[in-house]
Amino acid sequence: MGHMTATPPARRVLLAAPRGYCAGVDRAVIAVEKALEQYGSPIYVRHEIVHNKYVVQTLEKKGAIFVDETAEVPEGSIVMFSAHGVAPTVHEEAAQRKLATIDATCPLVTKVHKEAVRFAQEDYDILLIGHEGHEEVIGTSGEAPDHITLVDGPEDVANVEVRNPDKVVWLSQTTLSVDETMETVGALKTKFPGLISPPSDDICYATQNRQIAVKQMGAEADLVIVVGSKNSSNSVRLVEVALGAGARDAHLVDFADEIEEAWLDGVSTVGVTSGASVPEVLVEGVLEWLSKRGFEDVEIVKAAEESITFSLPKELRRDLRAEAAAMSADPSGQ
Repeated sequence: MGHMTATPPARRVLLAAPRGYCAGVDRAVIAVEKALEQYGSPIYVRHEIVHNKYVVQTLEKKGAIFVDETAEVPEGSIVMFSAHGVAPTVHEEAAQRKLATIDATCPLVTKVHKEAVRFAQEDYDILLIGHEGHEEVIGTSGEAPDHITLVDGPEDVANVEVRNPDKVVWLSQTTLSVDETMETVGALKTKFPGLISPPSDDICYATQNRQIAVKQMGAEADLVIVVGSKNSSNSVRLVEVALGAGARDAHLVDFADEIEEAWLDGVSTVGVTSGASVPEVLVEGVLEWLSKRGFEDVEIVKAAEESITFSLPKELRRDLRAEAAAMSADPSGQ
């Protein structure tokens, strides 16, 4: 072959599919837009509707007001609960403040809530695998606080104690790393051989599919750019999965202008994906940024077909302004 100087490898982008919005996020964002159309602003939203800066800023411009606590919502208003779900106490607080509520909890999170309630009724100890302080974990734990113990990763297993090792079940946050969760489950099973698994996997289809796509491209990519916000659990996991799959480098950015030129040093293949709460316009911005720097060739890495959609919250089919006014006017609060 001789020692001819090798031509520099062609620059290319591997674009993950699926990426971006999952059905639960799509439903939640449309629910806020529809509520604003139907009822006018303000529509109060408890916590960020989804964990994405751009989405929150866009909805604020349209008249949504994001609050941390139900107590911040004026009596007689409409409040929407985010896709991450809330504890039963939050529904009670809303009723006390005479608020009309729209529940935009993702149906896959609702499924985990129902599992928690059922297993608590049967007096199981429930080991909830998830990240401490995450809104989804707070909501699920609130369904059965006396029965649920949080397990935050494999290293947390040593501290777990249960009342009866023969009556113990695991559930999980829907946006975790599949591999890390199974590692945690393995450690729990070693400690509690009688551990029961949920009837179906709690990690949502979208989280799994996005991780599979990143694994496929991570092995070939010198650099992986994940579009997503720092407080988005599933986006942060995609960075970890990319590095675990063999990518030399991986970064999380909200917008294209956060990419640093230095990341491209010695890079010929860039993988691009986005978390489940990220609108496609932000990914297009990243592809444009890369294209201006010679990365014009885009190949799709397809891991799965997604056709799941969820119907909008049923509350959007009623006149909530009238209900809120009626609640406020009724001194008995019924």
